[in-house]
Amino acid sequence: MIIDCHGHYTTAPAAHTAWREQQVAAWQAGTTPPAYPSISDDEIRETIRSSQLRLMDERGIDVTLFSPRASAMAHHVGDAGVSLEWSRRCNDLVHRVATLHPGRFVPVAQLPQSPGVDLQASIDELRRCVDELGFVGCNLNPDPSGGFWTSPPLTDRHWYPLYEAMVELDVPAMVHVSASATPVFHATGAYYINADTTAFMQLVQGDLFTDLPDLRLVIPHGGGAVPYHWGRYRGLADMLGRPPVESAVMGNVFFDTCVYHQPGIDLLLDVVDTPNVLFGSEMVGAVRGIDPRTGHHFDDTRRYVEAAGLDDDARAAVFEGNVRRVYPRLEAALAGR
Repeated sequence: MIIDCHGHYTTAPAAHTAWREQQVAAWQAGTTPPAYPSISDDEIRETIRSSQLRLMDERGIDVTLFSPRASAMAHHVGDAGVSLEWSRRCNDLVHRVATLHPGRFVPVAQLPQSPGVDLQASIDELRRCVDELGFVGCNLNPDPSGGFWTSPPLTDRHWYPLYEAMVELDVPAMVHVSASATPVFHATGAYYINADTTAFMQLVQGDLFTDLPDLRLVIPHGGGAVPYHWGRYRGLADMLGRPPVESAVMGNVFFDTCVYHQPGIDLLLDVVDTPNVLFGSEMVGAVRGIDPRTGHHFDDTRRYVEAAGLDDDARAAVFEGNVRRVYPRLEAALAGR
């Protein structure tokens, strides 16, 4: 089985997206937004069958861990109330996708974060999604400000109440920023990769996993710049008097394979131990075109993993075994498959 750990509902129904625009406009005007629209099951099925599900079938991907569109989380827009309502609508919609396509899509939650606000609403929403709706994980934004980095580092105790809830519920978080609020950072080309790299360095500098040894975090997009600069982070850990990266961080941190060329995947799998790599494609996401050098879609990451020279056991671990270990609630969601 091939399980994609990184999928977003980038093709959500137009009525859902339009309501978000109305919600934000109402907040800006100090008025009440209109009621959330009625979206039929057939509308949801069509958005999935013509895009994600079709590509999954074409590329031989059996299951996708599916969360709301990352760039649309936009935690920097509105206030805490706006973020909570938007997150619940997005999570309910993703839950409907999973219910309509059982065994193909497994839901992962958006958290209602907001700059300068504590994490109680996020904890409550995570509990609702996991306990009531069968979600298996969440996306955690390390910078709800959208590029201004006003939140404390991920190792700060500000985050611990959420982490403790994650450990209790036995779910991991993918560390994933949202849209950029500053033109300095292109969202997917700069901000995403910068945030991945920043998060990793924060973990190197702190003692998070000493305090919470059962916490699990997934850093997407191949770990940002980390695998390419692996020697830098090992050296910095030594210079800063920190424990080795391999023992202090990598027992709890995992990278996906959302790297869109063969040399990048080869580097990732050569540098990072196989148990720390989860198959992911972020399909349909940041890069949607066809690579003229290969004639295949950039985000058809299965091809890269299969061509990487892994033995059968390592390939099976990347495609399925590792994600089942990191997301243990998958077992119940995939029962019978």
